[in-house]
Amino acid sequence: MAVVPVALAGRAYDVVIEEGLLSRLGTAAARFLAPYGATRKVPFVADSTTHRLYREGIEASLGAGGHVAEWFVVEPGEDAKTWPVLEQLTDWLLAMGVTRSDHVFALGGGVVGDLVGFAAAITKRGCGFVQIPTTLLAQVDSSVGGKTAINTAAGKNLIGAFHQPALVLIDPLVLDTLPDREMRAGYAEVLKYGLLGDAAFFAWLEGNGARVLAREPEALAHAIATSITMKAAIVAADERETLDRRALLNLGHTFGHALEAETGFSDLLLHGEAVALGMVLAARYSARRGELADADAARTVQAIAAAGLPASLPALGLTCDGAALVEHMRHDKKAEGTTLPFLLLRGIGEAYVARDVALADIAAFLDAELNGAS
Repeated sequence: MAVVPVALAGRAYDVVIEEGLLSRLGTAAARFLAPYGATRKVPFVADSTTHRLYREGIEASLGAGGHVAEWFVVEPGEDAKTWPVLEQLTDWLLAMGVTRSDHVFALGGGVVGDLVGFAAAITKRGCGFVQIPTTLLAQVDSSVGGKTAINTAAGKNLIGAFHQPALVLIDPLVLDTLPDREMRAGYAEVLKYGLLGDAAFFAWLEGNGARVLAREPEALAHAIATSITMKAAIVAADERETLDRRALLNLGHTFGHALEAETGFSDLLLHGEAVALGMVLAARYSARRGELADADAARTVQAIAAAGLPASLPALGLTCDGAALVEHMRHDKKAEGTTLPFLLLRGIGEAYVARDVALADIAAFLDAELNGAS
């Protein structure tokens, strides 16, 4: 078992990583289950896939301690992160009599975690929640750090709140049921940690990425623990992204969110796939500016392509131009007045925030990439 503390003043919590943790949920989360006693049901939120796979085991584990789960089930995908679903969820929580000292349990990927976290942030001005991430992307990234949000017509994650979980429970065994495409999408976020701040970890992934994707226990545990340790340190140093430290976690996301928007936030391009291609574009644009060696840009592209992730913009078959993608970027929540910070690279493991990027230059760069520039 590995325990990674997220050291926030007054809101510190642990990320527990252990195989088989889900089957021992009644014990692992006993402190947050106890207030419900035997008379009140425990609120669990899951998507229909995780509900089908894990409901029976969770109910058995809870039942051993005298607890009963009540389920709110959403459909998988970004459509669950909407105003109507948020309204239904908060109404359900209120009908269950959830109090400010209670904890709601989020079982699923990043969509469920974001939805539940935001609902917990606004229900009775803030109740607690426990994250039980079941995708690699959620385990290494979205379950930790307290960013919660829903999507709107204007863009992704534009309505939300910072609301930290009380506990994060990571069971690597649940990844055995994760589709390979989802596994690769989550792996993009693992690669991101190496690119943004740990050249040695990136080099380790170059040699061991196939083992991680194959779910070999030792390699997978190392990748998860290293990623979470890095994120915990960054979040502790810059919880609300008021400094440039936490902004580094957005490497690949400005380009990636624009690509997601252009493809309608659909299964045509999963979030992790968009981030992977966004990192390719960030590396190539950094090389274009003369800040990143061509060899390091090539390493970035190769590591992403070797994982079976999108590494070429023309492969998406988009019909837009660079200006259309830049227009999506203007709605980015990180926009500052008329400018937009970009996460770029000076080297492998050396990401930084660039505030001198002209959007017209980004549009020209993207036009060249769309036309297959090498």
